[in-house]
Amino acid sequence: MTTQTRSSAPSRTARVLSMLHRALIAELRVYSSIGRAIARRPAIPAGGTGIGYHRPVLTILFIFIGLSAVEIPILDLIVHQWPVVRITILILGIWGVTWMLGLLCAMLMRPHSVGPDGIRVRSGLEVDVPVPWEAIASVAIGHRVDEPKQPRITETETGAEYAERMQNETNLEIELERPFAVRLPGLAPKGGDHLVTRIRLWADDPRAFLDAARPFLVTD
Repeated sequence: MTTQTRSSAPSRTARVLSMLHRALIAELRVYSSIGRAIARRPAIPAGGTGIGYHRPVLTILFIFIGLSAVEIPILDLIVHQWPVVRITILILGIWGVTWMLGLLCAMLMRPHSVGPDGIRVRSGLEVDVPVPWEAIASVAIGHRVDEPKQPRITETETGAEYAERMQNETNLEIELERPFAVRLPGLAPKGGDHLVTRIRLWADDPRAFLDAARPFLVTD
């Protein structure tokens, strides 16, 4: 069984257009996520439960945001005698801090969700993989640490597996009823549609995730 439904390699033009499209979507989600944070409206469907995945990297994000914010006045002081350079660095500095704040807000406002329509596996600004209940056989807690830089889609003895890790770790396993197509950001081979039989992900509170999923998994 192949994990990729589109085998032809994308052209250079297609790759460039895809990259620009992803950059635009990420930029828009930076600001929409900040707006959601201000309005306190996380992207959770009606009747659903949001489960965060940000805890392992939260401290790192705060440090980067703090350092970037401190860097702006320091650089401004250094280049204040060159107006063009000063304005350029100021704009880039503010944009950089805003982008990182947007990433933080995206992780907080776009959690994994468990609701009547199924499970949505999310990560940061881009990843949002919906999985309906009819495609899910079981959900279980299972901690695993993978090798660094391991691809999201890997082959196993029982079929292809999609892993949405946090610092190389996952702690939940979703077994699927049959091969199910998940769509990842970007083009083939790393992005696009992939047929998988298992999904692994990280949740800050796997027990709460399992409790939220259990009522939808009960069958007569």
